[in-house]
Amino acid sequence: MSDDMFGPLMSALDPPLVVVTAAAAGERAGCLVSFHTQSSMAPPRYCVFLSKANHTYGVALRASHLAIHFLAESDLKLAELFGSQTGDTVDKFAGLQVTEGPGGVPLLAQCPRWLAARRIALLDDGGDHVTVLTEPVATQASGPFSPLRVAQAGHIRPGHDARERHDPDA
Repeated sequence: MSDDMFGPLMSALDPPLVVVTAAAAGERAGCLVSFHTQSSMAPPRYCVFLSKANHTYGVALRASHLAIHFLAESDLKLAELFGSQTGDTVDKFAGLQVTEGPGGVPLLAQCPRWLAARRIALLDDGGDHVTVLTEPVATQASGPFSPLRVAQAGHIRPGHDARERHDPDA
């Protein structure tokens, strides 16, 4: 298979963006994610795919819960913050109103649409992302919205290159 065909095909899908947050041992983390999806209806399941280069990856490995915040078109600044900065050097939560959700997961008050979920499985096939399978335990949704999509945030440069990898304590 040719990588020069795979990239354009995937780019045409233009998925919605989310911010995934996690907390473990007093450390909070969050990142912008475009790889995520519902993976089962009965029982309900949701998967997020976290970059191993991301600070959030290490925290999520130790966290019992994650929160998936569904971004609206008006949330571009939040996407820029969580997508272009790295939690290795920046407190992304500084100045934001944050509450504690199930399992201590940080919930962003600015995002009225979120899913808090218990982490139930990890799949690491050796690629640059790890699959985190979750079981939803709480949700909040505030009316219809137009999701922020990858094409609208294409100018955001990640805080880490995808080839970088952390070696977190698992």
